Amino acid sequence: MMCPVADARVCGDRHLSRLGRYADAPSRWIMLVGSMGPYRSILLLESPFMFVRLGWSMLASFVLAGLLMTPPTVSYGEDETSVTDDGAGTQFYEVRTYVLGEDGDAEAVDAYLQDALIPALQRQGIGPVGAFAPSASDTNKLNSIFVVLPYDQLGQLETSRQALANDAAYQAAAAEYLGRSHDNPPYQRIHSELLSSIACWPKAKVPAGLLSNSDRVYELRLYESATERIADTKIEMFNSGEVPIFLDCDITPIFMGRCVAGAHMPSMTYLTSYENEAARLASWKAFVKHPDWKVLKVVPKYDGTVSRIDKFVLQPKPYSQM
Repeated sequence: MMCPVADARVCGDRHLSRLGRYADAPSRWIMLVGSMGPYRSILLLESPFMFVRLGWSMLASFVLAGLLMTPPTVSYGEDETSVTDDGAGTQFYEVRTYVLGEDGDAEAVDAYLQDALIPALQRQGIGPVGAFAPSASDTNKLNSIFVVLPYDQLGQLETSRQALANDAAYQAAAAEYLGRSHDNPPYQRIHSELLSSIACWPKAKVPAGLLSNSDRVYELRLYESATERIADTKIEMFNSGEVPIFLDCDITPIFMGRCVAGAHMPSMTYLTSYENEAARLASWKAFVKHPDWKVLKVVPKYDGTVSRIDKFVLQPKPYSQM
């Protein structure tokens, strides 16, 4: 169901330029553009509680002036995205964690990912692939490598395995890694979860210029919920207005997904990027103080939607495509 008109927030031109970097992302948000004398505003329709920030009188003036429009498409820079009521399931993500443990061989795993797996996936048209390690600021003390694999279709998980088996270049590049003996594995275990994209961020997006920033850092967050229905409500909270607050605080999503198979269900997982560690800390300080978050978090139905948060502060591997 599309976001109700009774929920709107006035955004300045800075919001439009920020959203313009994510042409494929906000398919559930309706952008309404109006002018009133010398003033120009963008109304970002979100979820049914923030209308008080706009006020009925201002909306009425837009309507009476004939300036309130709900176009069939939403323009973000040069691209256009259809206004649909559900972008969920547009992509699927495997978040794969190579747990190295005390005896793991990080160099062997890196070589496999960089020289064998990622090039082979590129030949299959799968990407961008993200590869990360814990940063110095991470407090989990895990010796692990995190890999994000995006798929446009669920069936690619199986067809990709078959393609790797038939890819001579992959088999040659991966020979040392795949040929390890049972008493000399390069890792302790591989943990994996499968995610389906959610409506407010239906496809993974790597912002222009991100990969050239060697100081960039990331957060991978996993939100567990007590029951399936409560997990659905948390995802509704994201779809109804949490992501615009992220963008306003320079918390830049890469992907967001509902867990459909994994060890921590019911849950959702998302990856965000930041210019550097100081920017990450500043962004989250801004988020908790943001007036729209203060309104959103006290909506009664959203109370208790997260029962546990796992947060990993990550730095990219040199070969990461995210």
